[in-house]
Amino acid sequence: MPLYQAIVLAIVQGLTEFLPISSTAHLTLFPWFLHWQDPGLTFDVALHVGTLIAVFFYFWRMWLDMVMAAAGRRSGSAPNPEVQHQRMLFWFLVAGTIPGGIAGYLFEHAAETRFREPVVIGTALIVVALIMWAGERMQEDVITAVSRVSLPDSLVIGVAQAFAVIPGVSRSGITMAAGLFRSMTRETAARFSFLLSTPLIAGAALKKALEIRHEGLAPDMRLPFLVGIIVSAVVGYLVIAALLRFLEHRTFKPFIIYRIALGVAVLAHAAKWI
Repeated sequence: MPLYQAIVLAIVQGLTEFLPISSTAHLTLFPWFLHWQDPGLTFDVALHVGTLIAVFFYFWRMWLDMVMAAAGRRSGSAPNPEVQHQRMLFWFLVAGTIPGGIAGYLFEHAAETRFREPVVIGTALIVVALIMWAGERMQEDVITAVSRVSLPDSLVIGVAQAFAVIPGVSRSGITMAAGLFRSMTRETAARFSFLLSTPLIAGAALKKALEIRHEGLAPDMRLPFLVGIIVSAVVGYLVIAALLRFLEHRTFKPFIIYRIALGVAVLAHAAKWI
């Protein structure tokens, strides 16, 4: 795999994994548009590991507090409301992860084959853009912090996340839109989306790593693999920080417009081959 392709795809992964525009769609479309060879499962592992590192390091303190609270290992005096919120949030995230895990297990083969057709991707990009637009119109800004998220909120957003097995849907796009429908602020919806994505990204990275464990890394893939991890991790971390700041005062409108424009372009390009 040429090193420049590894760098480009790692940048694409770092950008699109956390922006609500679908990483799977872009990683499928880039080689398709540019006539590059499929980078394969090995490089896919590198990209997942990179974005996992990004989201974990950005939210590591929250995860540490939640895990310690859930395990009853918080130091200090008697339990307080903050610890209780952290404990409940941990289990809400666990519950919200289940629908996505089930969908990934049931539709893994379809997601890697027939769901990757350009017509499916283009349609999904447009449909979810319209859902995000509707969420923007109905947003009430009631839930202003992740600590106020409830179990029903987690389950609704978790079910929405399950649809991300379809390339073009975007895990972050569909979960943030669901958060808007649950009266979250845009920033809170994004934070919860990133937290909810962490277990599934970790599970995907682990599963793919186990699939290639017997083959090992080919000598010519070692440098692209390392570069893929580093570049996607750095870009992903910066994107998370930038998007959360952006959503403090701005809307999802730029991403909605981009999704519709890209969806139309993909469908138009695919029509030449129908």
